[in-house]
Amino acid sequence: MEHSNVSAGHGSHAAGGASHGSVKSYVIGFVLAVILTVIPFKMVMDGSAAPSTILVVILALAVVQILVHMVYFLHLDRSSEQRWNVIVLAFTALILLIVVAGSLWIMHNMNVNMMAH
Repeated sequence: MEHSNVSAGHGSHAAGGASHGSVKSYVIGFVLAVILTVIPFKMVMDGSAAPSTILVVILALAVVQILVHMVYFLHLDRSSEQRWNVIVLAFTALILLIVVAGSLWIMHNMNVNMMAH
């Protein structure tokens, strides 16, 4: 009887493991990532738009590409199994935002104060 409990526990562990994508899912993710990389690259190389427009397109497509990577390669979705992973990812992004914004703010203030004297 104890042996069946161990094997049942092992089976439930395997069922609760990370989900793996299909080859089709990886190919879709790869194609989307390539497209999202080529568009801003071509805009920069052609110089076909104003620099501010190119910057906005690069930033927007970078955010979309992050989402593509999270969905197609990291398999993060809205399922209850992934909720903690998404929460940890959001907290990490918040900490990074605070560190980067704080660093830029400090460097800007140092630059202003050094140039004033």
